[in-house]
Amino acid sequence: MNNHKPARTASRRLRATILAGLVVVTAAPVGVLVYQSLNSLSTSAAWSFDLPFGDRHGPPGAARPHLPWLNGETEPGGTVAEGAVPSGLTVFDDEIPSVANLDPDLLAALRSAATDAADDGIEFVVNSGWRSPEYQERLLREAVAKYGSEKEAARWVAAPETSAHVSGEAVDIGPTAAAAWLSRHGAEYGLCQIYNNEPWHYELRPEASVRGCPVRYADPTQDPRMHQ
Repeated sequence: MNNHKPARTASRRLRATILAGLVVVTAAPVGVLVYQSLNSLSTSAAWSFDLPFGDRHGPPGAARPHLPWLNGETEPGGTVAEGAVPSGLTVFDDEIPSVANLDPDLLAALRSAATDAADDGIEFVVNSGWRSPEYQERLLREAVAKYGSEKEAARWVAAPETSAHVSGEAVDIGPTAAAAWLSRHGAEYGLCQIYNNEPWHYELRPEASVRGCPVRYADPTQDPRMHQ
């Protein structure tokens, strides 16, 4: 991972130098272009999917007033101890099970990426991480009730036996700016989007730092791991 840092730092310096020159010469046009780019990202359809029940905390950046806090208070379906997340959880919060129980290599990659993203003014928030099998099972039952069939629910929530969240090998990252940053830079750290319908869902693919991330599945039903 660290092999990429000097190149990224040099790249940042170059971009900063160029941007400074542009601001002096053409401040107003640059301001308009930057605003338009950010506005386009924030309203992109890529972040507007109908949410799965398994990720009902919302898409990256969504308000989450109903989430449990650190006193073990329950939300519908789960507690902090089972993997439900408190508001504002970061990848550095070791005392919370949804972070502490993540695969160590995945967590290390997330922390490396989060540290570099902070240099760009971006903070990673964990919307979902590790989940207990019992919590995952309840989420699946709720998804079947929400979507009307096991087939449709499977597009959003995996069974406990196959869920990458239960094994600690998946994390849902927000807000929108953080997920967008990861979509651009995640491969450098081996962090890849896996499903087109879940742009906030990341897993570790170490080879991605050399080969790039693999082609994404449309949704989990196309993932062979879900049928084992």
